Amino acid sequence: MTTLSSIVSTDLGLVEGVHGRRTRKGTISWKGIPFAAAPIAGNRFRAPQPATPWPGVRPAKAYGKAAMQDKRFTAVGPGKYQQTGEDCLTLNVFSPDSVRSTPRPVMVFIHGGAYIMGTTATPLYDGSSLARSQDVVVVTVQYRFGPFGYLDFSAYSTDERTFESNIGIRDHLAALDWVRRNIAAFGGDPGNVTVFGESAGGSAVLALMASPAARGLFHAAIAQSPAPELVVEAPDARAYADAFLRILENPRYRAGSAGDEEPISAERARQLLTRASSADLHKAGARLMGYAKHADVISPIPYGPVIGDDVLPTAPLSAAQAGTLLPVPLIIGTNHDEGQLFAKVWNILPPAEKTVIEAAGVDSWNEISALYESGGPDGVRLSADAVFWAPSITVADGHSTVAPTYVYRYDYATEMLHRTGFGATHAMELFAVFGAFRSALGAGMAVGSWRAAGRVTHTVQRHWGNFALVHTPVVGWPAYTTNQRRVLLIDDPCRVRVDPGRERRAAWQKAHAARAR
Repeated sequence: MTTLSSIVSTDLGLVEGVHGRRTRKGTISWKGIPFAAAPIAGNRFRAPQPATPWPGVRPAKAYGKAAMQDKRFTAVGPGKYQQTGEDCLTLNVFSPDSVRSTPRPVMVFIHGGAYIMGTTATPLYDGSSLARSQDVVVVTVQYRFGPFGYLDFSAYSTDERTFESNIGIRDHLAALDWVRRNIAAFGGDPGNVTVFGESAGGSAVLALMASPAARGLFHAAIAQSPAPELVVEAPDARAYADAFLRILENPRYRAGSAGDEEPISAERARQLLTRASSADLHKAGARLMGYAKHADVISPIPYGPVIGDDVLPTAPLSAAQAGTLLPVPLIIGTNHDEGQLFAKVWNILPPAEKTVIEAAGVDSWNEISALYESGGPDGVRLSADAVFWAPSITVADGHSTVAPTYVYRYDYATEMLHRTGFGATHAMELFAVFGAFRSALGAGMAVGSWRAAGRVTHTVQRHWGNFALVHTPVVGWPAYTTNQRRVLLIDDPCRVRVDPGRERRAAWQKAHAARAR
């Protein structure tokens, strides 16, 4: 069989990847390929701009910089951290190392991290296992988040200096456009692209499905544990942008201290945003998170897709309810014990009571909360259901009327996860998707569960790979409809159940319907 060359020609120049060894044998990876110009200087807080071609052969053997964030979130090994910087718009390609007679399906992954953290260099996101086992080309995308990617300064634009909204989504669109132009050179099929992501990445997938600008850039979608309602309404986006600028000017600025202060002028905003260092912008962004807890706003977090611009005219949940998401086949699902990760490690979930009452009223909250025991695991589940499961089912209900939709619940947990009380918590399905239970990162988690973890990995990768190939999972996973509500419970073994959590699902969806009116 002919071996694929590690040197590939893109529309910006040649890139040289590296052949995989040991656990990556049989694959080639190309890392740190720019898909847009460095978003620095005049490109800061701008939509991604075209990158400059390079001469000769560009080495593509190491990941690019992670987006700006706390160092602790960039760990890639014991005592090792990925370098951060604003110049972060790169992507990575993983492919089997053989030449195939027909182009391979393409899977483009958007990582999670609550829109404030994450890096494609995280070993969990290595695409080699998925690419090799399913004979697909995997692309992972680094994008801007936090204040660099999800604050809207467009109101301060002038003829001399433009600021755009939804920069993070625009980064995803630019990466998908790069795939459309270049992936054939890596053996991929630009006419068969599946975009997939987890957590904030899953939410980003839904945002792309709600974006008219994404039409034609992908042909199927997988949203793993998305938080469909964590978006920022336009008035709140303006309030957050104003607060950020005031914090940047005065780090002691607090919610409620604006009083009768004069509006910040476009010129002053330009000066603040242009002259600040990357570190100062990041610090102000962290302070804005604290500000948000006490601000008079509806959107609970400052960072997320902003509703109402040309890229995202409608909230993804509303678009799903109206049946106006891009009509591509969709896999969507959540994990059985989603909330345990947040309860045990870092509780950043917004309070469910406040969110539901503001959206649907006290009666809805009383009906929902009566179905959960207060405190303990059930209280944790209530918060997680509010953010992940309930809105995801509402998305599935709406989208299933316009395109094939498949719903899962990831129930599998290794013995170690059971013993530590995490169970099948948030992000655990990623170890199966990327085949990471056999890696140095995931091996400890799979101790005592080697064979079961292997079987679950095989099952998940086959479903994801078949979906990328022909836009349906493997036989045995039926489509979801509002008439039957068949859900695949991913475990060892898998099983199909009809409308699991029916009573809770009905109560949550009544609340979502009230909000939509």
